[in-house]
Amino acid sequence: MALQLFQAKAERLRDLTHDVREIGFRLLAPAEISFKAGQFVSFEVVHPTFNRPVTRPYSIASPPQQRDGITLLLNLIPGGPGSTYLFSLKEGDHAQFKGPTGGFYLRDDATRDLLFVATGTGIAPIRSMLFDRLERGPSRAVTLFWGLRSERDLYYQDELETLARRHANFNFLTTLSRPEGSWKGQTGRVTRLVDERIASVDKLAVYLCGNSGMIKDVSAIINRRGLCPIYREKYYDDAGPQEEY
Repeated sequence: MALQLFQAKAERLRDLTHDVREIGFRLLAPAEISFKAGQFVSFEVVHPTFNRPVTRPYSIASPPQQRDGITLLLNLIPGGPGSTYLFSLKEGDHAQFKGPTGGFYLRDDATRDLLFVATGTGIAPIRSMLFDRLERGPSRAVTLFWGLRSERDLYYQDELETLARRHANFNFLTTLSRPEGSWKGQTGRVTRLVDERIASVDKLAVYLCGNSGMIKDVSAIINRRGLCPIYREKYYDDAGPQEEY
């Protein structure tokens, strides 16, 4: 089945860190989009080395309830055709993309607690899932463990704090693998949080998004605890669900 083509305008550009940007697109035609939390859209851009079109997918970071536009989150990857193109956009610029698609999406299962584990911009589809799940009202426990490198890589912390205040069933921990300053939060790899804080996987569903090492290690930890659904999305170079080369 052919993916739908969307025409859009870049309207909200925010630099969240030294190399992470959030881009909001308002849809022009068609005027609305329907997707499952966690899915992605794809841009066709010209590869600067091979001078030919290549397709680069990016997860939607906004919730499905926002139908008149989408928000993307991405790293700037030197030489990466997708991120180079998206970082070149200015407010008011037009763009087009295809989608939505992807098998990494939030399942409807009110009987299971949810554990989300992300590294880097792997938070993008998980952000969509969090807003979707929490906006739909009370549910079972929702936990997020997010691994970043250092203080300069922190973002969305105030947003997550607000969600935790508004929803008693949601809690999150951010851990830094290479803290440099006065960071008083969690330190070390995000896999440590899973190993230390998840004692049982009974009635648990796990969503993993980030580098392949984290996904492999966390999957092994969860499997040692028992059987439960594990859904995975690999992010290459913390850029998105694609290889930037």
